[in-house]
Amino acid sequence: MRIITGKARGKRLQTLEGRDVRPTTERIKESLFNILQFDIEGRRFLDLFAGSGQVGLEAVSRGAKNAVLVDSSRDSIQVIQRNVQNTGLGEWTQVIQSDYRAYLLRKDGKFDLAFLDPPYETGLLEDALPLVVQRMTVGGTIVCEHPTEETLPETVGDFVQVRSYRYGKILLTLYRHKEVVEP
Repeated sequence: MRIITGKARGKRLQTLEGRDVRPTTERIKESLFNILQFDIEGRRFLDLFAGSGQVGLEAVSRGAKNAVLVDSSRDSIQVIQRNVQNTGLGEWTQVIQSDYRAYLLRKDGKFDLAFLDPPYETGLLEDALPLVVQRMTVGGTIVCEHPTEETLPETVGDFVQVRSYRYGKILLTLYRHKEVVEP
């Protein structure tokens, strides 16, 4: 894994080994940032269930104002911290070891972009989505990575599903605020 482009282009990233870890593939990460390419500059980014932190770090490398990388695993947090140090993007990142629910219930600001990639088929995505919606700006975008057999709701609070992109057995599903989607 590496940072694709921007300030830290080409920097290699570490990831955890093992069956419990499923990093976002380079192909899906590149597709995600092609989808978001005009929405990143100067925006506040949330990488929930961050794993190695690669998605949040890519966002910062591409010009996001800052990124908050949240994961509950101590091992993941250690890998994220090493990746932040290796990429030199520490000035624009905040690494938080916390359960997603506890973090989202804190009231420390809103996000413009959020990426959710929890362990598949655990119900965490459906539980986290309504909490994430409460932390988003009106012009914000939420992207969920999930398996094709997992169906997500059409609406979550004031956010509506606008599109899903399929990559083999994986979907990237986008939500935007209804005021932005409706003409």
